[in-house]
Amino acid sequence: MNRCAWLLSRLPARPGPALRHAGVVSAVFRSLGRLRQPSRAAASSERNGVRAPDTSLFVPLSLKPLGPRPEGDIGAELTQPLNKSEVLKILNKFYKRKELQRLGGENGLDARLFHQAFISFRKYIMESSSLSADVHIILNDICCGAGHVDDLFPFFLRHAKQIFPMLDCMDDLRKISDLRLPPNWYPEARAIQRKIIFHSGPTNSGKTYHAIQRYLAAKSGIYCGPLKLLAHEIFQKSNDANVPCDLVTGEERVLVDPGGKQAAHVACTVEMCSVNTPYEVAVIDEIQMIRDPARGWAWTRALLGLCAEEVHVCGEAAAIDLVTELMYSTGEEVEVRNYKRLTPITVLDYALESLDHLRPGDCIVCFSKNDIYSVSRQIEARGLECAVIYGSLPPGTKLAQANKFNDPDDPCKILVATDAIGMGLNLSIKRIIFNSLIKPNMNEKGEKEMDTITTSQALQISGRAGRYSSVFKEGEITTMHRDDLVLLKEILNKPVLPIETAGLHPTAEQIEMFAYHLPDATLSNLIDIFVSLSQVDGLYFVCNVDDFKFLADMIQHIPLNLRARYVFCTAPINKKQPFVCTSLLKFARQFSKNEPLTFDWVCRHTHWPLIPPKNIKDLIHLEAVHDVFDLYLWLSYRFMDMFPDASLVRDIQKELDNIIQTGVHNIIRLIRASEATSVSGAIAVPDDFPLQRTKVNDRMLNLEDLPEANRKEFASATTVPGQRRMRGSKVLSSKPTEGSLAATLVRKGLLTQEMLKQLEREWEVHHNNSGNFPSEKIDHQNGSKGTEKKK
Repeated sequence: MNRCAWLLSRLPARPGPALRHAGVVSAVFRSLGRLRQPSRAAASSERNGVRAPDTSLFVPLSLKPLGPRPEGDIGAELTQPLNKSEVLKILNKFYKRKELQRLGGENGLDARLFHQAFISFRKYIMESSSLSADVHIILNDICCGAGHVDDLFPFFLRHAKQIFPMLDCMDDLRKISDLRLPPNWYPEARAIQRKIIFHSGPTNSGKTYHAIQRYLAAKSGIYCGPLKLLAHEIFQKSNDANVPCDLVTGEERVLVDPGGKQAAHVACTVEMCSVNTPYEVAVIDEIQMIRDPARGWAWTRALLGLCAEEVHVCGEAAAIDLVTELMYSTGEEVEVRNYKRLTPITVLDYALESLDHLRPGDCIVCFSKNDIYSVSRQIEARGLECAVIYGSLPPGTKLAQANKFNDPDDPCKILVATDAIGMGLNLSIKRIIFNSLIKPNMNEKGEKEMDTITTSQALQISGRAGRYSSVFKEGEITTMHRDDLVLLKEILNKPVLPIETAGLHPTAEQIEMFAYHLPDATLSNLIDIFVSLSQVDGLYFVCNVDDFKFLADMIQHIPLNLRARYVFCTAPINKKQPFVCTSLLKFARQFSKNEPLTFDWVCRHTHWPLIPPKNIKDLIHLEAVHDVFDLYLWLSYRFMDMFPDASLVRDIQKELDNIIQTGVHNIIRLIRASEATSVSGAIAVPDDFPLQRTKVNDRMLNLEDLPEANRKEFASATTVPGQRRMRGSKVLSSKPTEGSLAATLVRKGLLTQEMLKQLEREWEVHHNNSGNFPSEKIDHQNGSKGTEKKK
């Protein structure tokens, strides 16, 4: 009786034709789930031209088939048990119905989602021991001929929304990911009328100097720079000028007031600027980095969000139009002040061609550690001392090397550096020498590419020569190789392309709102869906999130709340350093256990205390440990209770910095030790910097990687006179013949003479160790193979 009452309570007031046709029971359940008309959201999206989401990012949730119910199978009691073979035929017929596929599309199920949803629906129906009464009765009616296969659609759609929950909240997700009006995100900045002043000019033109003078004269101010070194420099300069100034970076907070009161001025890295604190003057340095595919969002946030009466923007002229357009959207005008370079700079008509021609004040610019080590070794072989600067060195070590090079009383007068010198260091350079013009770059998709440097990069690096504050009042630029000089002049003569878009990045709050609607999605998947649905106007782009997703996937298995997970994934680490990535993983695991990461725990993990490096591999490991300490300090300001020993970690980090400084000071000895201990004669460094290989189109090139024809051509570029032939090939020569593959690679800058010599040595060692001497030789007289006895 209870079940009959339950059924009757759901009967329609007036039975229609369907009731008379299929019987009372089936009509009841069909009336519960009529075919859904196209959703308003779908129709609205079509009318407004909103792009369809990338449904390949929609990961289906798994629904377990139902087991036996304690109360029994109600559907079977009301009708009869289902014949699963007949049900399977019905389901397959359902899938083939074009009308149902079209109806699915109107409800957000494109062909991919429809197929995935059907596979899941079929599996659920076929493997469930008992189905819900409504589904059971509809299937029974269809099997008995009292219903139509289309009647299954409401239940199929209900199942699809269970495994794809985003279908039911697509409008909300679109609103959350709407990035078309970034100025509205900063109501405090919009509440005041700001004055925007753009200081435009090349390097060494005094543009930043004039902005800083206004900053120092203001009652309160904030400086936003791209590097910790620049923030430190302004922090020091401000306090030296008796203007109390605090320092804020991702890993460091320094308050000059002994009582802990915040100063009116602050120097910070751009990611750390406050958009809620009011200032009289704000300075945003290197504004052209607003286009950076990874960090551009930080400059966009500072430009739109800083609450300052005056915002002084410093950078390349290429950013003027974009900044003006962005400020037009906020109703603020831009005053442009142009500056010219303070000292002359000349592109020489001759290349260096040999390190024998080096002079005091020379800086050789390389774009890889391989070349840094190789060039340093050759300079030392000529009885000269050189300083070394590259990106992964700790800031203290960079400064120590810069001071060593700048010191007029130090015998070190040559600098070997990467483009890390492009900003943040004051160096007394007379002549910039480009060792190569090929540099690995990240494209907008986050892919690494080998390409010639851009005009902007060339100007930024070249501008370090002959700076106004150095002993050299005129600068010079040239290349190491003659062929590169023509290309360099072409690059420098090209106009710098205007910057057209500014970077944006989803915030933690936006991702949390996404997670509210999609609670079962992974953080990496949430980011993917956000970017797919995001709408930006023509002035903006969404920054690359590959590094974020890499860390999200790495720690996905660790139980963390969403906010903590998001913070860990924004940690500024190099994902190519396995030791640093492993450390982040261990930090997250310890954090998830609610166990504080103490000083002793960190020392055990890093095997502190550490000894001075014996070779290059040791040095690179110490640099990685320094990055792990940086990671600890970075997290300590976000989770103070869980990372309680920041001061102790900072102390040992300073000790480690001194150890690294000593290692870099003796880098030639480390290179020699590496060469001596390496079996192949190559320096023993991690795969990030394999000296025994060369890169072509972002992949490591070994001789065995080459096609057979090219391998023979490469190997037999020139036979060294008097050298015995090796099995199957000739020995390598560091003087490749014109037109050979080796010569082509050298000409394009993908292979240097030093690399070629290295390959020659490795080729000889490899064959001497493995093959000894050939057992076969060609009988050139009769074309047959003869056998030569092994010695």
